[in-house]
Amino acid sequence: ESACTAVSAIIENGIVPAALEMIDALTIQAVQKVSDAGYPDDAGAVLLIELEGLQDEVDEIGSEVEAALWDTGATQVQAAQEEGEREQLWVGRKGALGALGALAPNYFLVDGVVPRTKLAEVLGQVAEVAKRYDILIANVFHAGDGNLHPCLLFDEREPGALEKIVEAGAEVLRVCVDAGGTLTGEHGVGLEKKEQMPLVFSDEDMAAMLAARQAFAPKNSLNPGKIFPDGVAHAPSAHSSAPGMTV
Repeated sequence: ESACTAVSAIIENGIVPAALEMIDALTIQAVQKVSDAGYPDDAGAVLLIELEGLQDEVDEIGSEVEAALWDTGATQVQAAQEEGEREQLWVGRKGALGALGALAPNYFLVDGVVPRTKLAEVLGQVAEVAKRYDILIANVFHAGDGNLHPCLLFDEREPGALEKIVEAGAEVLRVCVDAGGTLTGEHGVGLEKKEQMPLVFSDEDMAAMLAARQAFAPKNSLNPGKIFPDGVAHAPSAHSSAPGMTV
């Protein structure tokens, strides 16, 4: 919770870091098993913050960021003094998803986005989803823009495990939408999230999108079966359009 508060505090101060990443305790546990990132074992979360600019500017902004971190409950602040130290701090983040293999053989990554001010609330609700489904969910994500990447851990060899994890992932997306967010921050909808589209878009919205796609692909050759949910909205014929639209 303190880390989430720190994210909002940094942005509220008018500081937009080049990178602002969060790694939760479960992911830290996995990372420490397979690498020497040097993260505190007892940390509830780690924030990786990268600033860019001229040295004097970076020093000044860095002091403001450090003050915001201490003010919001940080227990340790470490600033890289040279490139090797910087790279070492990033080892854990860059290898985080692979490190989750130390905890479970498979993970299902959800890509939702929420307002930064709702990060703590949403992460709490994601933890509740984990409890309800009796699974582990690791969080490593782009905190600076509220782009969550909950990783739902499972073993695909267990009967029904994949179906359960997909259902839990849908619950996580609903949590994001209910918090004022949306279904995807960067990974798109595709096949995975198409059944959740009605959480955000009305039938009329989707009909308009389908009509636009139909203008470019009248034979439905452009990503057929993707983005739009089965049985909710179907591709219009080559000569049809959404109400009030001309194609």
